[in-house]
Amino acid sequence: MRPALDRRDFLGALAMGAVLAPLSGCRRVSTRPVVGFSQMGNDNAWRIAETRSMNEEARRSGRYELVVTDAQDQTANQVSDVEDLIARRVRALFIAPREYYGLEPVFETARHANVPIFLIDREAAGEPGIDYVSFLGSDFVEQGRRAATWLAERSGGSARIMELSGTPGSSVASDRSKGFLEGIAAHPGMRLVASQTGQFSRSMGQRVMENVLQARGREINAVYAHNDEMAIGAIQAIRGARLRPGEDMALVSIDGERAALEAIIRGELGASVESNPRFGPLAFATLERPLLGDRVPPRIILEDRLFDSGNAREFLHLAY
Repeated sequence: MRPALDRRDFLGALAMGAVLAPLSGCRRVSTRPVVGFSQMGNDNAWRIAETRSMNEEARRSGRYELVVTDAQDQTANQVSDVEDLIARRVRALFIAPREYYGLEPVFETARHANVPIFLIDREAAGEPGIDYVSFLGSDFVEQGRRAATWLAERSGGSARIMELSGTPGSSVASDRSKGFLEGIAAHPGMRLVASQTGQFSRSMGQRVMENVLQARGREINAVYAHNDEMAIGAIQAIRGARLRPGEDMALVSIDGERAALEAIIRGELGASVESNPRFGPLAFATLERPLLGDRVPPRIILEDRLFDSGNAREFLHLAY
């Protein structure tokens, strides 16, 4: 049986003051514990905002030196990044997993090295308390349900829907699909006509939507996108097909980025379920809970808002 994370090991890992600064290319002594953040990619506004939040909170606290790696949206790169961070003796690790499966080997390595892991914004295969300390993030299934509820109300319970899904194999894509399907199940008039991945990318979302409109445009009058970037790409494709986004085709998405709120204000995007990327304060507060003698729960779920025409302008100044 695999040993669980030991609280004394956890505290000892963080308490060691003089550590080697990883990824620097030279050996130097730091007076602060070095913490790693394995980011799956920095290719869109959400990921950039998340990375910025982690860096800003590390600087604000002044207690840790944060080293960030970018896996460039490749699971193999992320495994290599995490192994490198562990080998260079970081004292704790935050990981934003690209895929649900694939990190099992690094969990084992981290456990033997007494490096506590915290998963943020996406889940991964493993057991809290053994493979990692805790998952911090949104309820992705509930996000999908909320998107479905909004679309059902907007369409009067009757819609022919195109789903633009996220990265195949990721927990977030799987859960947002599951929640949406659960949400429309209560409405016989809500029918999923097509579902294709847009890889959470604006350009890919546009390309997929263009192809779908050419092949099956008359069958579709609604779009559910797993993130705002793909929804914005879909809006561009809809305009290119000489249709009116928000009128000829209703759109709902998830994230709550500034460009999405602006699209809501213009009337092109109907609603966006919030998925807050600003994990820095929560991540570092959670890291310190064991030091204060507090128990860390296996899951810490954020409360998300829903942005629509009634409140998008109010929250625009806070959007990333």
